[in-house]
Amino acid sequence: MPCSPISPTVGITTEALDLYRVAHLRSPHLSIQAFVKTVCDLHGVEFHRHLSRQFSIVFDSYLQIRRSVAAIIAESLQRNSPDWQLKHTCPTCTYELTDEEALTFRLLYSMDGNDSLKRVLRRSLDHDTDDSLVPSSEVPTGQQFTSDRCRESCLSWLVVLWVESLSRILKVWGIYNETGIFMAVCCHRFVLLVADMVQSGELAKYPLAVIAKLLDVFRKQLGSGYDIGCQFKTTLKNSSLGPLARSLQHTCLVLVPAFSLTMYIKGLGLEDLETCERTFSKSNSLASALCYVSVFHWQQAIDCYFEHNNDFEVYANLSNFLYCNYKQALDILNDGNTTLPKLMQDLRLTDKSIFECWLEEEKTYLQGLTREPEDETLQMEYWQKLVNFTASKEALKAAMEAFQVYSHHEAVSYDVHMRDTRKAETARCHAVEDHKRNSKLTPEDSDWQRVGRLVAHRKYQHALDHLKGLIVACIFELMRMNQAATGEFAMHPPRKTLKWDEVVEYVFLADFDLLCDMHADVSQWPWASPVACRAMDLYFKMCRAREEIQHLNMEVWRLVTYIRDEDKYLRACEDQLKAVSPTLAHQVAIH
Repeated sequence: MPCSPISPTVGITTEALDLYRVAHLRSPHLSIQAFVKTVCDLHGVEFHRHLSRQFSIVFDSYLQIRRSVAAIIAESLQRNSPDWQLKHTCPTCTYELTDEEALTFRLLYSMDGNDSLKRVLRRSLDHDTDDSLVPSSEVPTGQQFTSDRCRESCLSWLVVLWVESLSRILKVWGIYNETGIFMAVCCHRFVLLVADMVQSGELAKYPLAVIAKLLDVFRKQLGSGYDIGCQFKTTLKNSSLGPLARSLQHTCLVLVPAFSLTMYIKGLGLEDLETCERTFSKSNSLASALCYVSVFHWQQAIDCYFEHNNDFEVYANLSNFLYCNYKQALDILNDGNTTLPKLMQDLRLTDKSIFECWLEEEKTYLQGLTREPEDETLQMEYWQKLVNFTASKEALKAAMEAFQVYSHHEAVSYDVHMRDTRKAETARCHAVEDHKRNSKLTPEDSDWQRVGRLVAHRKYQHALDHLKGLIVACIFELMRMNQAATGEFAMHPPRKTLKWDEVVEYVFLADFDLLCDMHADVSQWPWASPVACRAMDLYFKMCRAREEIQHLNMEVWRLVTYIRDEDKYLRACEDQLKAVSPTLAHQVAIH
């Protein structure tokens, strides 16, 4: 292939171009310059920078030819309709068979953003101002990149939901044009959608755009895992997309792998919804080569990488992936059938349904941590009113003592004096009666003193309740309890100080003696003991393992049927094209 369309003097073989393409996709750290230097070393030729530029020009043309051929093949196979690629990305998720058993989630996917693949914004050097966005200095080559995985249907949502202020953009992401990518990945690790994060962080508009696209394509019963699922669920509900998501039974799943909350979600199987993190761990190797490239080369490299990853990594290992999941589920069941009865015997339990009850009790308890106990709140409010009442009594007494006595020099009749005195006496009697009726406690009573201490300890209780939430959310965040002004040294009697050296040794909630000072002693609940926690986790893990086997039985049939039907269809299309276009028939054969 020539390096120039007019009077070319240098050509590069397609074998060398394809070798670099595959090598780069397998090891994204390999840049064009490194590859060209390697070829120069093998041929004993001195390296010059223009050689890398020539190779880059030819490589872009080579990839464009490959995309053109792929488009022709897709048209001949009648696979060029909108969203065809998305609808058929994962055969085990989307290749539905007749008379299948209905699942809780028709499609499970996770979504997340990653800022490793940033691209620096190029700006004009002749612009004098520093306080505004200067025009881009990208060379207008006319190159435009399109892909089934990228952005077309999401653009309207991205524009409508764009609310980031310009000052914040300049302050945080000013040097970058693309600040990363936001993607959706199915539970079998196939990349479904990729969106550019342009001059912003990971904003809510990106997951909303992804959900809008997936709902438009797959419709009902989708389940999405997101690492801020609790907050995003509210965002989705209040957005204009909320009614559609509710009508199509879309579910936002909370992703907290540290405590395996996905283990308690029915219909999820053994899926941990961490596929995005695993995908990013591989795609991060692209970052070093894409930081300063043009928009076209940035999008081209990302799309080629994920296309290759879907075809040669995920799909090629899909059967082994299903086999490993099946083996994992069977191992969990075999281990649980041996261990769970022993744990239930230690707990003196006979019915496994108690674990479901314990889970509901734990949920109720954790939800109760968001507010103070109602009885204590009423007592403290009543005590505060009594304090205010006592203060007003003292003020009234002082006012009575300073009651203005009319001077004998003033010409006021006896009747006026008598009327004013009666009014004051009547008001005083009413105040005394109200005081006797409303004040059941006095500062000398023990209940008064107990509620007073409760009010004084209220700040400490708030800190302790917050600490409990942190333990449940993430055990390693307990260092926050050692922040200043939490009130642990002012308690009566003094409370224990939580130290980091002790925290790292704790495993179960029952290990935290400090939690006994909470409104409700968590250590007294039956589900808080180490044995009960282990039994509950094992029980629900076995439930999810049975669901996983049910899913895998269906997914294996889908994959086998897809492979068989795909082979038959491609062979039939090849036979039809042999008479019309043998070259195209050959491309279909190697497709």
